[in-house]
Amino acid sequence: MPAPTQLVADCRQGTPILGHVNLMVDTFLANASADELRAIVRGLLSSGSPAITTAFLGAAQLRLAQSTSAARCSYGPLFHKGQADSDVVPTAGLQKTLRRARTLYGAGLGFASLKVLAQPVRAIAGFRWENNAVMENTFAEIDADISQALQSSREEFESGRLQDVAIARAAIEELKAAVRESQLAVQSWRGAFPFERAAATLEFWTI
Repeated sequence: MPAPTQLVADCRQGTPILGHVNLMVDTFLANASADELRAIVRGLLSSGSPAITTAFLGAAQLRLAQSTSAARCSYGPLFHKGQADSDVVPTAGLQKTLRRARTLYGAGLGFASLKVLAQPVRAIAGFRWENNAVMENTFAEIDADISQALQSSREEFESGRLQDVAIARAAIEELKAAVRESQLAVQSWRGAFPFERAAATLEFWTI
């Protein structure tokens, strides 16, 4: 897949690119619901043309890369204490953080998503929990997201799209540091560390 900065130049070799969106199309985009737009995009991407998927991902990466806070978003506290000292509750900020990470690694920006996922891993170090089904499901979500983000990072690296190896290594180290910090905190009260799969994968993951 071409790097985001190459998208416009590569596309111009084929179909000419207009500098604007047709007025009627723009009116539709401004008024269609999110569900309608998702259905249309899925239908377009499943049409069978690899070039469409390539162009779509390139445009998505370009849009995400334009945000200077792409890997440093903050949505406030990610967890807070429940009624008991041994209780912890995920916040709406956690779900926003996870959605941001999924947006990044789903678009092929795996390394950027690792920094986002380091936030909940580090944040949980300040809490204790016991027999909490809600948190067990939340931890499973985060652990699965880390695995997906690492897979996206691997594909980003192997495809040759990675533009700065130093930044990518820093992202890996930041997540590793968050995992170690969380592990030590949980060990201090003899709890079960919730991100074992992520820790095992990260231990041997280098570029």
